[in-house]
Amino acid sequence: GERLLFDCGEGTQRQMMRFGTGFGIGHLFVTHLHGDHILGIPGLIQTLDFNEREGPLAIHGPPGSKRHLEKLVHAGGYQPGFHVSVHEVRPGSVAYSADDYEIRAFETEHRTSSVGYALVEDDRPGRFDREKAEELGVPVGPAFGRLHSGEDVELEDGTVVHSEEVVGDPRPGRKVVYTGDTRPLETTVEVAEDADLLVHDATFTDEESDRAKSTAHSTAREAARVARDANVRRFALTHISARYAANPNPLLEQAREVYHGDVFVAEDGQKVDVPFPDADD
Repeated sequence: GERLLFDCGEGTQRQMMRFGTGFGIGHLFVTHLHGDHILGIPGLIQTLDFNEREGPLAIHGPPGSKRHLEKLVHAGGYQPGFHVSVHEVRPGSVAYSADDYEIRAFETEHRTSSVGYALVEDDRPGRFDREKAEELGVPVGPAFGRLHSGEDVELEDGTVVHSEEVVGDPRPGRKVVYTGDTRPLETTVEVAEDADLLVHDATFTDEESDRAKSTAHSTAREAARVARDANVRRFALTHISARYAANPNPLLEQAREVYHGDVFVAEDGQKVDVPFPDADD
């Protein structure tokens, strides 16, 4: 039920209204301070205030970003009527820890201080074998839940049923990795290993590889190598140069020559379901 926003370029609040996402975000994660990733912050803050927001908003950004982000929050001398906190996060640190997942910052390479973010869920309990539990004499009811949560249960006759007897191995949670703007890095491969979704900078085709290097972006083929080497389940090309707006197929074709899994070009308003890794089991 949580809403998290990653980067906030100009027009973000307009797109949020257009696609009906709602404004109930609790955390904004900024990858770097270039305009197309931060210039929507002042408008969004003031819209949240106009909508009588009361809860706090936490903004997370790369090293050296706090002063600049605070200026955006207070652009034009504006004072929000709700609490906004700004935090700098370093690569390798946990930007935000929730009950059952973490947002981890990782190293990226751009023309300014930058980080990427990985949403990593905790492992889930293994599957509960109800039939086995009943065979062992466990009565239907609260004892099932206790066993599933890892507790042992003592039956009326004094027999102890251990959780591991009726609960399978822990099942992995989901992992979603968002790079922001970056050159391809081995760090991203390591962070994105077995990710359920990788959203990677793929600004240019091979024909513009020199420009990709000079501007510290990735080509679609370079991003695809990261996706392949990390063995990700799905791979989204994003931050596409405007020169491919009418036809992004060349990017997709070059990515598919390297990565043979589920790859697509991200589109405005697109919704992507991220199932659990064992959803088909």
